Amino acid sequence: MTNYDMVVVGSGAAGLIAAIQSAQNGNTTLLLEKLPQLASKLKATGGGRCNLSNTLETESFMKSFGKNGKFMRDALEVLDYKQLMVFFKNIGVDTHIPDGFRIFPITHNSTTIIDALKNELLKLNVTIQTNQKVEKIIQKENQVVSIKTQNNIYNTNKIILATGGLGYPTLGATGDGYEIVKELGHTITNIYPAMMPLHTLESWQSNCTADTIAKATIKVDSKENKIKKLKATGDLIFTKKGLRGPVILDFAREITPHLDTFKEVPILINLTKGMNEDDILQHIKNKTLKNPQSSIGEQLEKILPISVIKELCNLCQINPSQTFKNVNGISKNKLIKLLAWTPFTINGHDGFDKAMITRGGVSLKEIDPKTMESKIIHGLYFAGEIVDLDGPCGGYNLQWAFSSGFLAGR
Repeated sequence: MTNYDMVVVGSGAAGLIAAIQSAQNGNTTLLLEKLPQLASKLKATGGGRCNLSNTLETESFMKSFGKNGKFMRDALEVLDYKQLMVFFKNIGVDTHIPDGFRIFPITHNSTTIIDALKNELLKLNVTIQTNQKVEKIIQKENQVVSIKTQNNIYNTNKIILATGGLGYPTLGATGDGYEIVKELGHTITNIYPAMMPLHTLESWQSNCTADTIAKATIKVDSKENKIKKLKATGDLIFTKKGLRGPVILDFAREITPHLDTFKEVPILINLTKGMNEDDILQHIKNKTLKNPQSSIGEQLEKILPISVIKELCNLCQINPSQTFKNVNGISKNKLIKLLAWTPFTINGHDGFDKAMITRGGVSLKEIDPKTMESKIIHGLYFAGEIVDLDGPCGGYNLQWAFSSGFLAGR
């Protein structure tokens, strides 16, 4: 069969739900995937646990995506997190909200989600073709007429592109969808890797890789207006090259574009769960009153891992086995300041190799938010990461993929 009412390109979250919704509407539907199997990236989502969405209400959810977030309103109206849970319930997947915020399948296994979506595709007689790389969309007088893969041409007047971005190249992301739509006259914004570890100029943190810092707060230490207001809070992990953890993954979305311009971005990190200089000094005084002979290491071990205490003391030329009263005033002040705000200099990253998502994509100005249809080519629709929308960790991007795919398929 070479004639279809709808062809969906890409089998991530957006493509799978788009194909299901299309077929439920009675369209003969073809799903094309360039890899040998479906849903490779979805399988890895959330470390394989598949954080589907979260419980933020629509306004707050959109705000989390920045200035482009309002574009999502129509998609979220047809499929918000509550409707998404119902959708999965209807195809045999129970979900729950164990922490009151993030939504998971009760199995905490992405295979549960993928198997249910595959079964629904088969039930609806969606034709699935793997190992099919799309080379070109053929249009006539600004109307889709067919789509060409490396060994076939399929006739259709409706195509949904859900090819993703450049994140997770090991799982097939090559950004080929961008090149296809460029040929049709669409604009692709600047593309940056996002949601990834960051490198630092400093190296002392490489001695602290065994410890996680809970509720670390990061802010940019710069006078540049574009970036000086950036701030984030979450769990932090030290690496041999720099920093990672949920707070860094979210922060990286904002930082990577600026590294192109500034090469280095200075930041400050509060490692002490929001304690300021006065709080830290009072903490040390209280510990000293209880035990005048206690060392600095012993006094601080309740608020920081010992590996971090040793490194910060080393930066101040302080022996952590000393008592606080035996340290000279200048070193004391330096240590208190470092404990309140520890400086780092972000100077790089591993590019798209370690990026979970892509920042940038098809310009939203060229897409109708009510349908996800192109304003340039009739019959061409977009869904998921291929467009210029990206959100933080915590189910945001997967919800957008499902909502936009659902709307486009409808």
